[in-house]
Amino acid sequence: MLLNGRPVDLDQLKILGLSNYGHFTSMRVDGGRVRGLTLHLDRLTRDCRVLFGAELDRDEVRSYVRQAVDGSAESIVARVTVFDPDLELGHPASASSPQVLVTTRPASLVPPQPLTLTACAYDRDAPAVKHIGLFATLYHRRQAQLAGFDDVLLVDGEGFISEGATWNIGLVEGDEVVWPQAPVLPGITMALIQQERAGLQRRVNLAELDRYTAAFATNAAVGVRDIVAVDAVRWADTVPLIEQIRKEYSAIPGEPL
Repeated sequence: MLLNGRPVDLDQLKILGLSNYGHFTSMRVDGGRVRGLTLHLDRLTRDCRVLFGAELDRDEVRSYVRQAVDGSAESIVARVTVFDPDLELGHPASASSPQVLVTTRPASLVPPQPLTLTACAYDRDAPAVKHIGLFATLYHRRQAQLAGFDDVLLVDGEGFISEGATWNIGLVEGDEVVWPQAPVLPGITMALIQQERAGLQRRVNLAELDRYTAAFATNAAVGVRDIVAVDAVRWADTVPLIEQIRKEYSAIPGEPL
């Protein structure tokens, strides 16, 4: 855990727990390389302007992640969190000196199990920003797990699908991928897949799910993960198109830190 490349004084992290104001990105580092590194840096600089009105030094961020990974040949998930330790709860407009916190954890090498989901009506705050306000999504994920599902699929008040708690969703229709059109966080893994095969974008309602032959989730930590159920709708857990998408994603070269 490093703040601006230096060991963290825990007092500097206090505001993260008290205010929950900031943004982040999580990237998988394999042998010092990151798929979509440029897109991760684009996200960080864009969100920093939105939340703090400040410019982030991309080269510094890269150096901080490189330092945190410390030349490891292992697969690591590095999270870059941007926040202002001097933010005042009563005057958040004063927050204008964002700092960069890098934390790491081992990446899972075990292929993730297919997901079972339940739908929940919820619209994320500032959906285009990968902010650290995770209370609501984790609350709904917890409720889904208590009900016997793996995770939650978020929909609006009319039942139109947006995204998962911490991932995007793709649906298979014949030989095409359909990405639900809605206000969502544009995921890096989703963007990389769309560079390989653009797919279609349309509004998708829960009531229409049975017209699709499969579904999958995407995020940087696990890549492409099968979805086998959304409430009563069930799909097979081995679909050739999803396997092909997984191979295409795995073949994308990582950018060096």
